[in-house]
Amino acid sequence: MKKPKISVIVPCYNVELYLEKCLNSLINQTYKNIEIICVEDCSTDNTKNILKKYDAIKNIKIIYNSKNSGLSYSRNHGLSIASGEYIGFIDSDDYIDLNFYECLINKMLEEKSEIGICDIKVVDSNKQTEILSKCCPDEKFTLVDIVNNGLVASACNKLFKKDIFKYQFAEGKVNEDIAVVIPLLCLAKKISYVNNCYYYYVQRNSSIQNSAFSFKRFDIFEAVDLTLERIKNHKQYDILKEAIIYNQIIVLLIYVIVKEKNKKKRYNILKKYNELSLKYNIRQNHYFWQFLENCGSKHKLYYRLLFKANCTGHYFLANNLISCYDLLSKFLKKRAVIPNKITINDLGLLGLRQKQMPDSKIKISVIVPNYNYSKFLYQRLYSILYQNYKIYELIILDDSSKDNSREVIDNIVNKLEKHIKIIKIYNDENSGSAFKQWEKGISYATGDYIWIAEADDYCESNLLSNLVKPIKKNNQIMISYADTAFIDTVGNIILKSIKSEIDIQKSGHWNKNYTNRGIDEIKNYSFLNCTIANVSSCIIKNENYNSYLKMSGEFKQAGDWLFYLNVIAKGYISYNKKVLNYYRVHGNNVSSTMNKKRHLEEIKKIHKYCIDNFNLNKWHVTKMNERIKFLKKCWDVK
Repeated sequence: MKKPKISVIVPCYNVELYLEKCLNSLINQTYKNIEIICVEDCSTDNTKNILKKYDAIKNIKIIYNSKNSGLSYSRNHGLSIASGEYIGFIDSDDYIDLNFYECLINKMLEEKSEIGICDIKVVDSNKQTEILSKCCPDEKFTLVDIVNNGLVASACNKLFKKDIFKYQFAEGKVNEDIAVVIPLLCLAKKISYVNNCYYYYVQRNSSIQNSAFSFKRFDIFEAVDLTLERIKNHKQYDILKEAIIYNQIIVLLIYVIVKEKNKKKRYNILKKYNELSLKYNIRQNHYFWQFLENCGSKHKLYYRLLFKANCTGHYFLANNLISCYDLLSKFLKKRAVIPNKITINDLGLLGLRQKQMPDSKIKISVIVPNYNYSKFLYQRLYSILYQNYKIYELIILDDSSKDNSREVIDNIVNKLEKHIKIIKIYNDENSGSAFKQWEKGISYATGDYIWIAEADDYCESNLLSNLVKPIKKNNQIMISYADTAFIDTVGNIILKSIKSEIDIQKSGHWNKNYTNRGIDEIKNYSFLNCTIANVSSCIIKNENYNSYLKMSGEFKQAGDWLFYLNVIAKGYISYNKKVLNYYRVHGNNVSSTMNKKRHLEEIKKIHKYCIDNFNLNKWHVTKMNERIKFLKKCWDVK
């Protein structure tokens, strides 16, 4: 059976620095039945000459506009000649994974859907960083989940069945996607989500979204009105309307207008914004109040006052609030925790700083297990010594590394031993198990709590002070932990928060700080999946855990989950919603070398352990079965 054709429309205007990467990601797609329609919009740079290099490629069509007509015209022009049964859009300064269209269309054909959607990685073209922006929480998404997302309006991370395309893009307008994409999502009987391929959205200073504020941005109000008109008969109209107004109108004030530095211009922008937004009653928007709930107390007060002042016509007050907030932010802005270059003398100075700090009532033993992470050790030690909470002792273990770790550790110990209590422990042979190293480190620890600070991770300077706070009120807390971000080998953030990954039941449990009985935490949340992303994010009450660690050592990939379950069952668990820990993902750790079939078997074993040991019921078993079924499908494990 011949696979259906996909037409990909690529509007091109002044993208000489980005176009080749974009087109190469298209012509090298693993899915071959693609026509690529490039619409050149009278560029004034070298874009046209670059396109000529691709002119001879069989599946590329190049169209030249007679005059500069804008993004929407180019998309509509491409649509008018597209011969494919499916339609995709790529902005010419972006690029895609090489299996992008194969993943999307296979999922759509399998599920007989009209739209396929995937996640976006936002790329900073200057810093070369990537941040994952999920467009669906997981495969059990709803239409509201998709619409309640700042990137929902993008046509580029989606594939459309051509016969559902009943709207044209509004020409001469900014934010032209919204009144097309959202109504199409509402029309679709079935939407497929693929979570293993990505659209790479390149942010550059000269792009429309990152340029200085223009009153053209207010085209969004017209686009929202048209969107709401087109979906007015949808059965979920009321909640969809709230989500659209929040993500397109309210977010404009929260994140865009407030960045305008010209105070006089900003006053006029605020005035115009109020005139256009009055009809939406934005201060009563459900999602706005949800946003406030997730803000800290100072931010919550600021945004409440800002919205009240602007919505009641007090533009002068709103304008001054923004100026005061900007000024205070400059003074209160936290210094970068980790400098670019760290020397042994820097560590020595921080060791002296630790020595001069007053003793802490709750003593923290820091255990640093290391294996071949010499290049990260200075950074890790810096983040430990830079804590605004005094550490009690530092225990560094090396598991027979093959790199120069021991030379680095020896230098660190020699520099710090006159300032802090520090121990180094070297294995003659590799233990083959992280849990054996944890066990060894704990056997040397004499503090009240232990912090297993993995050698390749790092953290914010206030990690310990935040984790200790709830323990001062409740000494039965076994584990106190914080939210975690994921970073790559060079420190680029690839996942801003682990909340959406651990909250697979969409409970909102991790949206606020809490202290909970461990057994209740297990019965409501942790029985189903591991809810502590990384051991570096937590401090653990110092007790004898040898039997638990030996049990965990029988697992290759899920042993830490079993360990956390056994520990928190003995008392309480506390959580801090701030991202205070940074977990490094690279080819040498368990997460990135996961054997899916074996991992699935380990999850089944832990589910059974929970049933046998924590008095679970039929509801728990049903949820576990659903989880296994989902993972089998997601990981393609038979």
